[in-house]
Amino acid sequence: MATTAPAPNVTMRARRGPYIVEDWDARIFRVNREVFRSPEVFGRERRLVWDREWLYLGHETELPKPGDFKQRALAGRPLMFVRDSRDRVRAYLNACPHRGTILCRETEGNSKTFQCFYHAWTFANTGELVGIPDAGAYPPERSFAETMGLREVPRVENYRGFVFVSFDPSVRPLVDHLADARDYLDLMIEHSERGLEVIPGTHLYGIRGNWKLAVENAMDGYHFSPTHITFVEYLKTTGYVTSDEGGRAHTLENGHCVIVFSGHGGRVGVQWEPRFGDPAKGRTEENVRSIAARLGEERAKRIAETSRILYIWPNLLLFDIEGLAARQLEPVAADFTDVRAWELAPAGETAEERMLRIRILGSFIGPGGLATPDDVEAYECVQRGVVATANDPRPNVDWSDISRGMERESQGEPARSVDEAGIRGFWRHWDDAVGAGAR
Repeated sequence: MATTAPAPNVTMRARRGPYIVEDWDARIFRVNREVFRSPEVFGRERRLVWDREWLYLGHETELPKPGDFKQRALAGRPLMFVRDSRDRVRAYLNACPHRGTILCRETEGNSKTFQCFYHAWTFANTGELVGIPDAGAYPPERSFAETMGLREVPRVENYRGFVFVSFDPSVRPLVDHLADARDYLDLMIEHSERGLEVIPGTHLYGIRGNWKLAVENAMDGYHFSPTHITFVEYLKTTGYVTSDEGGRAHTLENGHCVIVFSGHGGRVGVQWEPRFGDPAKGRTEENVRSIAARLGEERAKRIAETSRILYIWPNLLLFDIEGLAARQLEPVAADFTDVRAWELAPAGETAEERMLRIRILGSFIGPGGLATPDDVEAYECVQRGVVATANDPRPNVDWSDISRGMERESQGEPARSVDEAGIRGFWRHWDDAVGAGAR
């Protein structure tokens, strides 16, 4: 059969490796389920992705005052996310330089210094060693101040408030990593001329599933109506019915991908629907006029009339749908993932908008909302199910099919949100980074 070139954002390339099979002649894309189960694959990911790439650490507004700090874990490493006394945002390894003890044991707080409980070595939040008990026990020529300060993460960069780190000193610049995902991230940031801020509070939950299932789920518009039927029926009671047919899936550079919806409304501050109540309508209209005056009509339309789910490789998911939310993925094992989630809001919005945002976002994306429990159940069920086919010798039994929409793409049509184009883009990049040929 003759092969027709796919849409421009699709890399047409045959793959037949141990993990990914891509065949555009047959319109087949399959993923070997071993990638969800194997400790060996998990170890390759840790070495080839998490130890080398840019990872999202947090948002600068989580640390509003000098001395503020948070504990975080990325790539299995305990970290300290700090705004120091000089107002600089820092990321330190959470291990005492003396003997390796966890230095900061509080989840969050404010402090000018960090003192190790084990031997009482004390460090300023700017990194300097400032106190050693009985320092005279060491030779005077040893310069601990120069050699035993807090150890910073090798690379830290801030993109418009979003702070990323890398454990690889030679990693490329963050803006090069973000590439064309920057435009979609900017659309979220530009909701307000003051930028975004994180609403205080963190959702933290564990999933008995592989981290890649969370990415698949976020980029999968196909599951929305059947999986979230309770939410769909709820929307009908408000007089609003969402449509997923108007959306488009886009494969971006460097493993990023995005789904853009045109038929999905109800975003606090820029889209109005009946369940928000009449007072919100006037505020929404005024906000949209303000965005247009600041950025132009075309940019304002993209911000206000489309919504999006953006994945930034490898550990950040951004949901600009019901409201604004961020999820940070932290793989713990091949079959377990920790998730941190935050609500983001335009800085300076009214108290009424803020309360509406918290209520709407919590009812949908929050861990007790009408979407997240469904999604967690779905990928935990996948994790349990893929064990059933392990080591099955029959052809194609131990493989997941991700070929929906390839026929449309092969004819040059844009990928729809209900297609699996974004998931395929993710897997191509994963295979290049982690597959059998990666080093």
